[in-house]
Parts: sequence; structure tokens; C-alpha cells
Amino acid sequence: MMDRWRPSRLDALLALAVAGAGIVEAYGRAGTGPGQVHRPALVAAGALAAGLVLLPRRRFPVGTLLALTALSALLRVTVMDDDYPLAAWQFYSNLILVHTVGSQRAGPRARAGGVLVVLAAYALLQTLPGQDVAESLIGAIFMGVAYGSGILLRRQTAQTVRMAEQAALAAAAERTRLARELHDVISHNVTLMTLQTGGVRMLLGADVDRRRERDLLQGVERTGRDTVEELRLLLGVLRDGPAPSLFDRLDALTEPVRTAGLHVRVVTTGPPRPLPPSLALSAYRVVQEALTNTLKHAGATGAEVRIEFMPAALAVEVSDDGRTTGPADDGSGGNGTGHGLVGMRERTALHGGTFHAGHRPGGGYTVTATFPFATGS
Repeated sequence: MMDRWRPSRLDALLALAVAGAGIVEAYGRAGTGPGQVHRPALVAAGALAAGLVLLPRRRFPVGTLLALTALSALLRVTVMDDDYPLAAWQFYSNLILVHTVGSQRAGPRARAGGVLVVLAAYALLQTLPGQDVAESLIGAIFMGVAYGSGILLRRQTAQTVRMAEQAALAAAAERTRLARELHDVISHNVTLMTLQTGGVRMLLGADVDRRRERDLLQGVERTGRDTVEELRLLLGVLRDGPAPSLFDRLDALTEPVRTAGLHVRVVTTGPPRPLPPSLALSAYRVVQEALTNTLKHAGATGAEVRIEFMPAALAVEVSDDGRTTGPADDGSGGNGTGHGLVGMRERTALHGGTFHAGHRPGGGYTVTATFPFATGS
């Protein structure tokens, strides 16, 4: 759109060069004799106009060449006479725009129109004073080279884009392959560990004195199965494929915490919306790590998980009534040195969000992470 278009520095430099050369030529050759510029002010004004025409050349290559051709025709009729030869800035600006027309990425009709405009610009130059056979051939050679170099530039650019796209596809395919291999290896090992843990639990039998050991081993089995499932979800994220909402698994996450003696309350506010898998996974991990810290360090009896769907962001807050879950953190990274806090902060920062963890004035500890939604998600 027009409001997004801006001339590049190269466009401005070329425009300045054409305008400056035209002004120098107009006043440097000013005079009343043959071969001199009889009306330097008008010729200089034409050079300035030509410089302005060059500014939008990348956006309107054919239009700018048409405008320059019309400007040259106007100068030919109103300013120049048979004693004044072709102005150098006219030739230079034509070469620049012919090259730009050749480099444009357009359909067959637009390219055919560009060729016709190039031929019209060349034909007009042949009507200017001082043109003989040698000058016509020289002009044809230079304009042909300018147009041909534009075509080569267009093809080289297209080839570079294709190579970049192929490299990106190859990188994505390699990432998927590695993800599958890692998934297979880790899932196999975790599954094996889970099965061995189950075997040990079965060996304990039904002895009442070993009930605590059996419960602990059963928890290890459950964690192993959950880990394999999370690996599957993570593989789906790496493959850019659809993954189920991780927030559907909050009950499965909070159930073991409740079993351990911590009363957990989950509150969701705002209209729910689909979340990108990577964002949902990061938010889920923040909740998981915060609850783990509460169990390890807080000495709390209750915790609340609050998930708020805001218009432009997802806010996750985990608070407890314990003594402490670690060092206070203002979200800037200056304090909270625990690995759990660092991991939560990094996951939040990965999505451009904000993270805060610290003591509450009335007691307890709160972890808050805000994940902004990407535009269009």
C-alpha cells in the first residue's frame, strides 16, 4: 500500500545525482552560442523533475519511464533547439529506468508493455539534436545492456529467493527428522524406565508395610507416561502440526499435587480462544514449575491457578499461602536466581511476554506470566 512505501537510499542517491548533474550541465553550458544551453533555468527545472521521477521507480517502473519520456518530449518542444544536443542527465536517467523496467517482477502482459515503453523512450531520444548513426547505435547498445542487466537481476533475485525457500524447507525437514529421532530414543528409554518401575512395584506385592513405597513407584510410573505424552505433543509443535490444547491437561497436572496434600483451585476467566501450541506449552510449563516450587519450598496448604484470556494476551498466575518459594524476583532478572524461576522467565521471554515472581504482602508467593498474542492469531 502507498502508506507503506518509502524510497530507498539508493533511489534518493540516484535522484540527487541526476538532478545535480542536470543543474551543473544547464548552468555550466549556459550561453547563446551553438551547442550551449539558451534557457538554463528551464533545463535545470527539467533535471529536478527527472530526479523526482526516479524516486518511485521501484514501485512504478513503467509509469516512471513514461513520465520521463513525456518530460523529455516537453523539453524537446519548449526548450531545446536544433543547436542544443542531448542533455546528459536525460540519457543517464533513461538508462536507470530502463534497467528498472527490465528487473520488474510482473506478468507477461506487463513485461510486454515495459518493452514498448522502452522502445518509445529510445525512439524519442533519436529525435533529439545531434543524433547520427553512431549515436543511435551507441544509445541502442547502452539501453539494451541496461534492459538485459535488469532481466538478469530479476532472474538472479528469483533464484536466490527459491534457494532460500528450499534451504528453509530443508532445515524444517531436518528439524522434524531430528525431533522424531529424539522422540523415539527418549520415549523408548522413558517407557523402559516406567516399565521397570512398574515391575519393582509388582514385586513389592500387597504388603501393607510397603504401601508408601508402592505409592511412590506408582507416581513415578504416572510421571513417565505423562513425559512420553508430552514428548509426543512437543514433536507435534516441532512439526508445525495441530496439537491438543495443553490447558485441557491442567486437571491431570493438578491431581498429583492435590494427592500430595496441597489444595489447588483452578480459575479461568475471559473467553477462551485457540492458542499456538508453543505458547500453550510454555504457559503450561510455567504452571507446572510454579506448583512444583510450591510443593518443594513453600510449606503451603493451598494454591490458586488463575488463567485469564485477555484481548491481546494470556495471563497465567499461580499463588499460594506458604512461607516462600524462593528468592523474590521483580521480573527483570536481577534477583530470582533459582533454576525454576530462570526457566519460567526464559519461556515467557521467548514469546515476548513479561514475568514476575515475588512475595505477597499478606504472605505467600505469586508467580505471574503474561504471554502476548501474535498479530492475527
